[in-house]
This record gives sequence, structure tokens and C-alpha cells, in this order.
Amino acid sequence: MSTSAEFMEFVAETLHYFPTLRYRKMFGEYMVYINDKPVILVCDETAYVKKLPEIADLMQNASCGTPYKGAKEHYILDLEDRELAEPVLTILEAITPLPKPKKRRQKPVSKVNK
Repeated sequence: MSTSAEFMEFVAETLHYFPTLRYRKMFGEYMVYINDKPVILVCDETAYVKKLPEIADLMQNASCGTPYKGAKEHYILDLEDRELAEPVLTILEAITPLPKPKKRRQKPVSKVNK
């Protein structure tokens, strides 16, 4: 089951306190970005965040799961619990690096023989 557009609208509305939030559809699921940093993976209408030591204390009572087959285990984040979600996402945004810019493909130069 993939994540519905309606659920992603719910996620965006729930996290309205992050003004720079955006999301992108990827393979039927979504990546949520805060300040252009990939922070939340939404799969099967569940929000996952990486298991990192910086948020281990905050997420000690959270459930865990894998967002897709073959993935590492992630924390499942209750987005409606703002007292938990806001500090967790603030920490993750601070420690997550910006993705490296993709190199643009150059068009091959055609040679004309005269």
C-alpha cells in the first residue's frame, strides 16, 4: 500500500509550525524536507525518522519499524504529538546535511565534418 495524497496533506497541515516544509513523491511514497533537508520518510501512511543517537532519549518509548523491505529500522514518529514531534524534527533538521547537488548532464556535442 502506498501513501495517499490526502495523508500527505494531513502531514503538511500537522507540521504547519515548520514554514519551510515541503514534500516530494518518490516511488509511491514521500520524503518530507525541512529547510531542504530530508527528515521524514512517509511510507504506508506512517512517518519514519532515522534512528540516530541525538534523538534516542526523546524516542525511547516510540515504536520502530522498517519503511520498506531491506531498509534499516527507523523510529515511527507520532506527528500529532507536537510535544514530541517538534523537538525531534528540530534536532534532525539541525544535524541532517543538505543533499549534495546533482550534476547536470551535458548534451553531447555533435561534430560536423566539412
